Amino acid sequence: MPVPILPGITAKTVSTPRLTTRVLFSGPEVGTPVLFLHGNASSATFWEETMLALPAGFRGIAPDQRGYGDADPAKHIDATRGTGDLADDALALLDHLGVDHAHVVGHSAGGSVIWRLLIAASHRFLTATLAAPGSPYGFGGSHGLDGAPNAADFAGTGGGTVNREFARRVAEGDRSEENPQSAPRIVMNSFYWKPPFRPAREEGLLSSLLSTHVGDQDYPGDLTASPNWPGVAPGAWGMVNALSPKYAGDVSRLFAIAAKPPILWIRGAEDQIVGDNSFFDLVTLGTLGYLPGFPGADVLQPQPMIGQTRAVLEQYQAAGGAYTEVVFADCGHTPFVEKFDEFNAVFHKHIG
Repeated sequence: MPVPILPGITAKTVSTPRLTTRVLFSGPEVGTPVLFLHGNASSATFWEETMLALPAGFRGIAPDQRGYGDADPAKHIDATRGTGDLADDALALLDHLGVDHAHVVGHSAGGSVIWRLLIAASHRFLTATLAAPGSPYGFGGSHGLDGAPNAADFAGTGGGTVNREFARRVAEGDRSEENPQSAPRIVMNSFYWKPPFRPAREEGLLSSLLSTHVGDQDYPGDLTASPNWPGVAPGAWGMVNALSPKYAGDVSRLFAIAAKPPILWIRGAEDQIVGDNSFFDLVTLGTLGYLPGFPGADVLQPQPMIGQTRAVLEQYQAAGGAYTEVVFADCGHTPFVEKFDEFNAVFHKHIG
């Protein structure tokens, strides 16, 4: 699905040994590179305004990641590697472009990819900016600040947690507002940002969401039946499964890396997707009585996503790194869209 680009953005098809995809560029070719990684159910389109606002002398680079936008539809995310496929794709892109060092910016699941990039190749990144990133311990299915799993099979995470009707409507390119619980437009405007905010480029961002590749190997991915509540455990394909704590790996590897780029963590105070009581964590929904058979709040508690991320970053800092946390009031899951000027002020200072 072609998504129009803004004036000043250049779109190119780029083929690396790992992936052929659309890559958006801004700024001078000789500028300091800034790699932008988009989140789940979106594409590089979400970064265009932020790329155009980069200070003079910076070059924006934003790929459609595997499973999204104009990325090769035959290439799927092997979730058993966690976000490893996406991290390797990003490094292969930098290699192809001849970029040795870059700033890196990730939103939501794109932030989850950055955790893996730092573990794999931290020496290549000048700074890291995380906009509403997923917890380093994965999405859902864990408790405590150390990410302890709720069940041995990581039940309650992965592809089986996604609303199948929403995925079907994404595949059909549904732009309507009918049956709002599964309407992509309503989901975007209810959870990507805090209502009543509506972005000026709503139609383009909706087209970006609808460009998500849908299927058992893409979004929402496959699932495994579980004897543990809520009856589903992660499968082996697609981003949602890749974000399961089952595949997060050893988070302590972050503290052992020699080169520790300074990290800027920016989030919205009203984020309903990544939060300590996320509406996309099935335990939160069970606690509220929206899902049957919930074993009770004395047995399961929502994942403390914010607390886990802060605990990891504090350990990163104690091991010689540095981080800054910035929280925007009256802001949801996409601070660089909702609080454009405020985001850029702290972001530009960080990369400058």
